[in-house]
Amino acid sequence: MTASKHQRDEPTGTAHLDSTAQLMTRITSQLGTQLSHVRLDGSRRTPPQTRPAPSTPPALVVVAHGSRDPRAFATVHALLDKVREERPGLPVHLGHIELNEPLLTDTLAGLAPGRAVLAPLLLSRGYHVKQDIPAALATAPHLTARVAPPLGPHPLLVETLYARLVEAGWDPRPDARTRRASGVVLAAAGSRDPDSAADTARTAALLAERLGVPVVPAYASAAAPTVPAALRALAVRGRHRAAVAAYFTAPGRFATQCAQAAPWIAAAPLGAHTAMARLLLHRYDGILASPAAAAVQRQLTSA
Repeated sequence: MTASKHQRDEPTGTAHLDSTAQLMTRITSQLGTQLSHVRLDGSRRTPPQTRPAPSTPPALVVVAHGSRDPRAFATVHALLDKVREERPGLPVHLGHIELNEPLLTDTLAGLAPGRAVLAPLLLSRGYHVKQDIPAALATAPHLTARVAPPLGPHPLLVETLYARLVEAGWDPRPDARTRRASGVVLAAAGSRDPDSAADTARTAALLAERLGVPVVPAYASAAAPTVPAALRALAVRGRHRAAVAAYFTAPGRFATQCAQAAPWIAAAPLGAHTAMARLLLHRYDGILASPAAAAVQRQLTSA
């Protein structure tokens, strides 16, 4: 085939010039890459380190008792929202021991395999902490999980109790005469476990130090004294200006029953207070920081 006029007129060195230009472009690019690793003083730059992607922290499973009172369910959810606000990015789940859904066993079954910390939304040691929660955890062999201690006793609980009393009308700066006439009944649910009573008594002692007045623990069921009996005991001591502090995580039948016995003011339950959210996170962090600290391991409960 006869070549076109354009092809016949093309200089014979064009192909050579094109290949030379490509070679010069490649050399310039390589030289620029090499110079990017050298500082102006001639020293070599340290290549940037690639940071590993952050891993997902172990899940926090808050274990509530459960209640037929709808106010309790709403309060627990509000508290979990505060926990999420305090620790964005932390997977937070809820499981109930009884009466409400989701039940703890269902929550655990729905978690992906991995690590978790169960934080009881309970105020003292007792059957639920020692038996019910470990039994539920034994049904979830796909999890590497530990159980945190109950919330009480702890200074953050005392601060919440104090705040609720002040909200109800307690004078934060009483004069000496008022202080001598005042007292508090710390109303709790009650348990036959002596460890539960010891934990509640310790919280009462801490609250007494905070308020500067006597604080008597009392119970709605399963233990003595009752709230009315504790109020009478304070009156015998001349403490007629007695308040009832609700040592309950949320509203319910027992909290209402104890409040109705108050001769003066009755504080609201602990509820969705910021200090409560921080205490749950404190229990969670404690387990992660000290794996050997009083934690119930799934392997110990599966036997």
